[in-house]
Amino acid sequence: MKTNRHLIVFAKEPMMGRVKTRLGHDIGILLATHFYRRTVADVLRRLGNDGRWKCWLALNPDKATQGKPFWPNSFTALKQGGGDIGVRMGRAMGSMPPGPVVIIGTDIPAIRPHHIEAAFKAFGRHDVVFGPALDGGYWLVGAKRSPCTPELFKQVRWSSKHTLADSLFKAGGGKLKVALLDTLEDIDDGRAYHKCLRDAL
Repeated sequence: MKTNRHLIVFAKEPMMGRVKTRLGHDIGILLATHFYRRTVADVLRRLGNDGRWKCWLALNPDKATQGKPFWPNSFTALKQGGGDIGVRMGRAMGSMPPGPVVIIGTDIPAIRPHHIEAAFKAFGRHDVVFGPALDGGYWLVGAKRSPCTPELFKQVRWSSKHTLADSLFKAGGGKLKVALLDTLEDIDDGRAYHKCLRDAL
C-alpha cells in the first residue's frame, strides 16, 4: 500500500547499561534492559505490520544503523544525530519526504496501531497532535507539515513535568490547531513498571 504518512520511532540501541537507567536503579539493570528489549520488539512488530504508514526507526547512537538489525525490515533505519531530544526530533521531522509525520518513543508498551491511526486522522482538522504522558511529557508528537513544518521543539524543558505544557505553548502561540490523544504512561521507574505488570494480568 502506497502512503505519504510517516511514522518515526525513536529508539536506543538496546545495550545493557545504556537504556532505561532510571528504571534500572529501581528494578536492576538486567531486568530493565530486558524490559526495554521486549518493549521495543513488541512496539516495532505491532506498528511495522500496518500498511497505513511508512515506518522509520531513528536510532541512537548513530553507529547502531550500521550494526546487526534488531528491527523488522518494514522499518528504514535513520541516524538521530547530535543535540538534545528536541533538536533530534526536529531534524527527523524536517528530513521526511512530503506528508504528515508522527514521532513516538519506545517506553510505552500500551501503544497500539489505533493510537497511530488516531494521530493521523487528527490532521484532518488540526495542524499538530500530541499524545500526553502521565508524567507531564508526551509519548507522541506529530505535524501535518502543510504548508510547512512547524517549529515545535525549541525552548522546551525536556524530561520534566513542563515538557507538554511548554510544547503546547509553542504550538498554540503560533496559532496552530492542536489535537490531544489518549494519555498513556511512560515506564520510567519501578512504580510504573510494577503497575504495568499488574495491568497486564
